[in-house]
Amino acid sequence: MNVLEATRLGVIGIFLSSAALADGHLNEMGPEELLPLAQEEGKVTVYSFTSRIGKVEAAFEETYPDIDLQGFDISSTEQIARLKAEAQAGVTNADVIYISDTPVVLTELLETGIIAPFVPPRIADRVPPEYQSPLLAQRLSTKVLMYNEEANPDGAPITNLWQLTTGDWRGRVVMVDPLQRGDYLDLMTEIVLRSDAMAAAYEEQFGKAIDLGDAANAGEKFITDLFANDVILVGSTDDVNVAVGAKGQENPPVGFTSYSDRRDNEEEGWALQVANSVKPAPGIIFPAVLALAAEPNNPAAARLVIDFLMGDESETGGAGLAPFYVAGDYVTRTDIPPHPDAVSLSDFTAWRIAPHETAKIRSEIGDLILTLQ
Repeated sequence: MNVLEATRLGVIGIFLSSAALADGHLNEMGPEELLPLAQEEGKVTVYSFTSRIGKVEAAFEETYPDIDLQGFDISSTEQIARLKAEAQAGVTNADVIYISDTPVVLTELLETGIIAPFVPPRIADRVPPEYQSPLLAQRLSTKVLMYNEEANPDGAPITNLWQLTTGDWRGRVVMVDPLQRGDYLDLMTEIVLRSDAMAAAYEEQFGKAIDLGDAANAGEKFITDLFANDVILVGSTDDVNVAVGAKGQENPPVGFTSYSDRRDNEEEGWALQVANSVKPAPGIIFPAVLALAAEPNNPAAARLVIDFLMGDESETGGAGLAPFYVAGDYVTRTDIPPHPDAVSLSDFTAWRIAPHETAKIRSEIGDLILTLQ
């Protein structure tokens, strides 16, 4: 190929890239069509609420060596604040947003035009509609009650959430501060939204109808009593995991954390297990969603990353999905079998959140927790 031909092909490549953007065709492209455009861009930036983005970065760059993926491990709460600040400053730093805390994401990022939806056409017929709109859910994640199965070989040491408010569990329940991490505030909010179930569980546990006292409902009463029982608030999910799961403990605490963190039991020396039989539910299950920046700097590469994160055509999704194909995470693709070591989704008793309902009272529950700390 001579210089003139190379120049001509380069101009054509730029023209095709511009045309694709101008015509809005990128959303219709598969990975093979996106790849040459993404290679022109040469890089892509991802904000991710999970540290597993490091494994994704390595796998993506091995698959697409001409594209530099820069992954940043940033909690959902911090992502939301950062993206809003960047938008106000007229700056776009992230191309792809991988995030949870959907009650806030939908209202403060999507509805305000800071982020935009994208569903790779390759997998659109293999993800249920409820996981495609308003944003694409790659998997379902959790915040649930976990216990130490080494110290409790016969199963969870509690059977009812209200036991956490009794003297036996004073100072022995651990969770991340809900005012610091949105998923935990979503958990507290869901408990309030499920107040009828919490009232029934109270009566089942104590043999009498609940006395609300000054609380508005059974969910708020539970949160008030839990904090009065010296719940331990920590700074990160790993802090919960160590406190609850570390082996060699005679009388370990229980705590709310991610069911999928069981994947690290062997490596970290933990014995984490989910208390799936606790009444009325062990916690919540919620979507981990993928989105584009409203105006990504690298639009083709951004879409290629989202396609990669949804898994390839192999039985369990290949390298892009491997960090998330673990017990306790539930991928949304219907053609990928559930992880064999997890409680099946049909038997999992955690409550599924309704983000718009959560958003209606979330700030009120945050205010309540602030008064309790």
